[in-house]
Amino acid sequence: MKIKAVIAALFAAATGSASVAYADINVGVTLSATGPAASLGIPEKNTFPLMPTTIGGQKINYIVLDDASDTTTAVKNTKKLIAENKVDVIIGSTITPNSLAMVDVAAEAETPMIAMAASARIVDPMDAKRHWVFKTPQNDAQMAIAIVEHMTSNNVKTVAYIGFSDAYGEGWWNEFQKIAEARKLNIVANERFNRADTSVTGQVLKILSAKPDAVLVGGAGTPAALPQKSLKEKGYKGIMYQTHGVANADFLRVCGKDCEGTVLPAGPVLVAAQLPDSNPVKKAALEYVTKYETANGKGSVSTFGAHAWDAGKLLANAVPEALKKAQPGSKEFRKALRDALEGTKNLTGAHGVFNMSPQDHLGFDQRARVMVKIEGGNWKYVQ
Repeated sequence: MKIKAVIAALFAAATGSASVAYADINVGVTLSATGPAASLGIPEKNTFPLMPTTIGGQKINYIVLDDASDTTTAVKNTKKLIAENKVDVIIGSTITPNSLAMVDVAAEAETPMIAMAASARIVDPMDAKRHWVFKTPQNDAQMAIAIVEHMTSNNVKTVAYIGFSDAYGEGWWNEFQKIAEARKLNIVANERFNRADTSVTGQVLKILSAKPDAVLVGGAGTPAALPQKSLKEKGYKGIMYQTHGVANADFLRVCGKDCEGTVLPAGPVLVAAQLPDSNPVKKAALEYVTKYETANGKGSVSTFGAHAWDAGKLLANAVPEALKKAQPGSKEFRKALRDALEGTKNLTGAHGVFNMSPQDHLGFDQRARVMVKIEGGNWKYVQ
């Protein structure tokens, strides 16, 4: 009987039978649940308990660490997850500087990584390192195009920019500058501030002296409210634009009345209930909103948690394919998972429809963004 059992097990392994018992699939997560980016990282952290605990019949373990919005800690977390927890995939981090710093670690370990940060630089241009890296948030360029289109449609001729003095702010500046100049917008000021700053008076005075028709703040989370509040306090009357990095309730709370009238691009999930039924993302976006708010309270959902949710959707789609080729915990499985992620086609997430390719490790088109306006302290769908 023992010989027969061994033969049966070997046959099952050779044929890929569903009865084969693989090791658990370990998913390592590093995110910014504390620090300046906490308003982004907390909804991400709250999303992981909503994710499936089995995929393709295999148990999934989510190992979630806080990097405190710190780049060095994000790298340490990534190394720990790979070396000690033997994870099959990394999800994270919340912000661009952290995610960029993690790319080398993931690539060296040949472990697929799904970033929840926005900068296109995380996955572009494609090279040997980015071969292992994917991401779920919309690219800066995609959102910058939407902002510039809104500006030109609303008679904006001159614009000032003030952004974070890090990779996020620089990434947005680079994309916005190219598109704005191509559309003949005159950029009259270019300023920077740190996420932890408590005053931007000097930068704001320079912007006011340039008298722009509009100001774009290249920031994310609650720190992005600082220059806008300062501009309003000093009497600025032009149009205020923010990036999709502020699309959560904490930003509305911190910015308060100074947010009124602000325009920004965002993922569809932010205004899911307001979308027309013809929008292809509405159903998937509402699914996430319902699950998140059932667990965390009405009105608690944010676009950032949905970036984590979409990372989970990508895994749920890719894992069954990878299991056909290798066993979790092995180098072969990590490679098979990377290949399956890259082969993702027509997968509808909470933020858009994913169509990956060897040269595009985001895979979004214009269905992944909408324009919204802050009215009465709430988000209003514009187009």
